[in-house]
Amino acid sequence: MFAFSRRDWLCLTTAAFAGASMSGWFPALAAQAAATGVRRRSCILLWMSGGPSQMDTFDLKPGHANGGPFKAIDTSVAGMQISEHLPQLAKWMDQCAIIRSLSTSEGDHGRATYLMRTGYRPQGPIQYPGLGSLLSKELARDDLELPNYISIAPYYFLAPTAYGPGFLGPRHAPMIVGNIRPGNQPASGDPYGPSLRVENLDRPAEVQPAQAEARLELLAGLDQDFRAERPGVPTGSHKSAYDSAIRMMRSNAAKAFDLDDEQAALRERYGKNQFGQGCLLARRLIERGVPFVEVSLNGQGEQPIFGWDTHLNNFAIVKGLSGVLDPAWSTLMEDLESRGLLETTTIIWMGEFGRTPKIGDNAGRDHFPAAWSTVLAGGGIKGGRVIGKTSPDGMKVDDRPVSVGDYMATIVRALGLDPMKQNMSNLGRPIRLADPKAKPISEIIA
Repeated sequence: MFAFSRRDWLCLTTAAFAGASMSGWFPALAAQAAATGVRRRSCILLWMSGGPSQMDTFDLKPGHANGGPFKAIDTSVAGMQISEHLPQLAKWMDQCAIIRSLSTSEGDHGRATYLMRTGYRPQGPIQYPGLGSLLSKELARDDLELPNYISIAPYYFLAPTAYGPGFLGPRHAPMIVGNIRPGNQPASGDPYGPSLRVENLDRPAEVQPAQAEARLELLAGLDQDFRAERPGVPTGSHKSAYDSAIRMMRSNAAKAFDLDDEQAALRERYGKNQFGQGCLLARRLIERGVPFVEVSLNGQGEQPIFGWDTHLNNFAIVKGLSGVLDPAWSTLMEDLESRGLLETTTIIWMGEFGRTPKIGDNAGRDHFPAAWSTVLAGGGIKGGRVIGKTSPDGMKVDDRPVSVGDYMATIVRALGLDPMKQNMSNLGRPIRLADPKAKPISEIIA
């Protein structure tokens, strides 16, 4: 896997390496947008680790034995109802499209994660890129001093290759912020949760700018000689991470991660937790031109890291996670809209599969890929629509089944990209951005 955490970046760069130049990239970007009236497209993936229950979020079955205790509430769109525990998001349903008929084929966490994040099953020798790598490559800015793909608090250990760049190579790997490790949810004295800053990019006070630049030049020469003798993916990966880190260190781009710049009231509206602050960070990164940002909602507080994997105590856990999701997502929508960014930012909400309609022992729901829900919102999406329908008991798709390929093609089209564009795989075989046989959901593409 070619994903780089803060710790990895620090191993690739030392505290002595820094520059003192300040960049005018943000004013230039704003001036360009004002002059042309056109902003580049971007995407935010809200990834729900573990697979959220569709029947307790966006496809409730009130009155049925499988429905559970949650009530359905009205939204800003007549006839569209969602969970009572998403009341703020309900006000934004006119900007959202609910797909209630996703039907997939993998019920294992690792395989399903790979399928939903690449569009392909984990089989065969082709190293497919994750969604973030694929889309950020197409939407990339060569002049951006921040990475084109930033992943916030991912839990990728069950399917690491699903988060990597695959055959696209290390240049398109994500920068990881707020890394979550098995059995190790980070403690924090910060009232807003674990820090999401990129640490140790500042030049030590005792090292002068000229000294730092001289050391960088020396290291670059040594590194070039080393790579010439040892070509391949590992050295290419090292150089890609190193170059990205140096670009950030020579600019003020890292200030994007300093959430203390934001008003306390806005930070509280997003939520005093890592996911809420991650959504705020996502807005700051999109505002600065980053084309693809993902934020993972894992377990919160006392809940397991793999929070949506609700084999036990489903309703209490989903209620708690909904209480984190609702203010963060709705505030993100409002914040983007107020800054003129919502119409150019496509938002994806999904996990790797849904949960069983039938309620099991200990009030749990198990893995269920046969009929489940996702949501698309914002730029390129016609909101206020529901695609597909499941049976009254939720066990099967009754209308408009949507495959993984259809879903991926829809996202690609919503971002203004050509699904038929090709990349060359590691086997020398051309692979299109989306399956040529897929049928995008035309009803929701703006």
